[in-house]
Amino acid sequence: MIHTIRVTSGQEKIIAEILMKKAKAEKLEIYSVVHAENVKGYLFVETPDENTLVKLIQKVKHVKGFLKKAVTIEEIEKLLQAEKQPAMVIEVGDTIEMSSGPFKGERAKVLKIDEAKDETTVELVEVAVPIPVTVKSKMVKLFQKAGQEE
Repeated sequence: MIHTIRVTSGQEKIIAEILMKKAKAEKLEIYSVVHAENVKGYLFVETPDENTLVKLIQKVKHVKGFLKKAVTIEEIEKLLQAEKQPAMVIEVGDTIEMSSGPFKGERAKVLKIDEAKDETTVELVEVAVPIPVTVKSKMVKLFQKAGQEE
């Protein structure tokens, strides 16, 4: 049976590791713990029964509970295959605006794009000393293409 457990959003990977260690230490019959990147706040745990799941999640920080209805592998496959939003076309030299984080609202020039890590290295424009900063690509939005003047 595959159960869905609710966890604190952003803590999924850490909690998955904690649950696997606890399962090994207590010799619980846990077949797998899955964290889907595009499903925030939930983990999928494959166990033979609900009692094993309850023993596993007892007294684990950031675990908020579990959904009573078991899910099928087909339902999980649909979630995993959900299409990502098309990436905006940001290129080296473009001017971007930070949409979140400590530099929210700041403009910066793109120096490097690492698609494998989903990171963008930028240099803040409106600062006294320009310093390269690496941020997640989802934290930036295109402000102006390179070569286009206002």
